[in-house]
Amino acid sequence: MIHFTRTILDNGLTVICHTDHSTPFVSVNVLYKVGSRNEQPDKTGFAHLFEHLMFSGSTHVDDYDRYVQLAGGDSNAYTTNDLTNYYITIPAANIETALWLESDRMGGLRFSQQALDVQKQVVVEEFKQRYLNNPYGDVWLKLRPLAYKVHPYRWPTIGKSPEHIEKATLEDVKAFFHRFYAPDNAIISISGNIEENQALALVRKWFGDIPPAQSSLPLISSEPRQTAERRLVVEENNVPADAIYKVYHMDKRASEDFYICDIISDILSNGQSSRLYIDLIKNSRLFSAIDAYVSGDSDPGLFIFSGKLTEMTDIHVAEEAIEEEIEKFLREAITPREVEKVINKTDARISYSEINYQNKGSNLAFFEFLGDIDLINTENQRYRQVTVDHIKTTATSLFKKENCSTLWYLRNKQ
Repeated sequence: MIHFTRTILDNGLTVICHTDHSTPFVSVNVLYKVGSRNEQPDKTGFAHLFEHLMFSGSTHVDDYDRYVQLAGGDSNAYTTNDLTNYYITIPAANIETALWLESDRMGGLRFSQQALDVQKQVVVEEFKQRYLNNPYGDVWLKLRPLAYKVHPYRWPTIGKSPEHIEKATLEDVKAFFHRFYAPDNAIISISGNIEENQALALVRKWFGDIPPAQSSLPLISSEPRQTAERRLVVEENNVPADAIYKVYHMDKRASEDFYICDIISDILSNGQSSRLYIDLIKNSRLFSAIDAYVSGDSDPGLFIFSGKLTEMTDIHVAEEAIEEEIEKFLREAITPREVEKVINKTDARISYSEINYQNKGSNLAFFEFLGDIDLINTENQRYRQVTVDHIKTTATSLFKKENCSTLWYLRNKQ
C-alpha cells in the first residue's frame, strides 16, 4: 500500500506527496493538463513546442539545465495527446532548487522572439527527421485523421504540419501559456526522501502566491460512433517492408473497458507464447513483427494492430490472416489459464513499478490527472476483476468491421 497525501492549494494547484526513505533523492513531477487535444486545428503542435520553450529561461533563471546540474539533478519532459509532464530527480537536500526552478517558469516564463525562433527551428527539424524522413515515421499523421474525424486526437502530438509551428507568433505562444500553464491546471507530485508535510510546506512556499489562470477552457468535441469501415493505401520509397495497421475505437483510460481491452491485447500479442506470435510469425511466417496494443488515452482511444510483413507476403493475405485471428478469438474458447497468465504478468509489472520512487511520483500525478488517484493502490484489482465473459462481450462489440480503420503502408516496388 502506497501512502500519500493530496492537497489543493488556494490557487487551485493539486499537490501529491509520498515519502520513500529507500533513496537519498526526490522526484518532482509537474504535470500540466494540456496536450495536443487542447490545441486548435489550425495551430497544432503547441503543447510539444512548449515542452522545449519551458527550458528557455524564466524571470530569475537564464539557464534551467545548468541549475539542475549544479544541484546534482537531472531533468526532462514529455508530451502526450492529453498532458505534459516535467520532472526533476534531485538529491533530497536540494529539493528547493527544483521547486524554485519549476515555480519560476510557471509564474514567469520568459518570452523572446529569439528563444521562440530557436525552439521553432528545433521542433521543425525534429518533425522532419522523426516523422517525415524516417521509415514509417508518418504513420500516425495518416492513421489518426483516418480514425478520427471530429476529436483533436485526429492529429499527433507533433502536430499536423511543420507549417503550424513555423507560423507560430509570440502572441500565439503567450496566449497558449497563460491559458494552460497555471497552478489551477497543474498537478505537482513529489516522491522520495522527504516527509510529506515538509514537501507540502515547501510547495506552498514556492507556488502558493502564483495566481490561477481561471481560464474558461473550451469543451472538446466527442468523436461520433464510426458506422462504416475506413481504408487508406499509401506507397512510400523509404520503407523496407510492407506494413498494415488496423485500429478499432475503444473506451477511455479510466473505464472498465480499458482493462478488458488491455488484457485482450496481451492475450493476442504479449510474448512468444501469444496467439499472434505463434500463428503469424512462428508458424506461418507471414509477419516479421506484429503487435496488438491499446492507446490508453484519457478520452476514448484506439485498439491497434500493427504488423510488418515478410518479403514474400501479399498484403491481402496478411490482412486476411489478422482478421482470421480476430474471428478465432471471438469464436473459440478463451481459457482461464490464458487470462490468469496475462493478469499475473500485469500484476508483476504494476508491483515492480511501485518499487521505484520516480515511477511512484509519475504514477501518482497521472492517476490524479485521470481523476482516480487511488488507482496507485487498486489498479491491479481492476485487472483481477476481468473475467472470460467480460473479454468475450467486449471483443464482440470492439472487433466490428464498421468500427475499423485500416492503413496499408506499402513499399514502392518500382
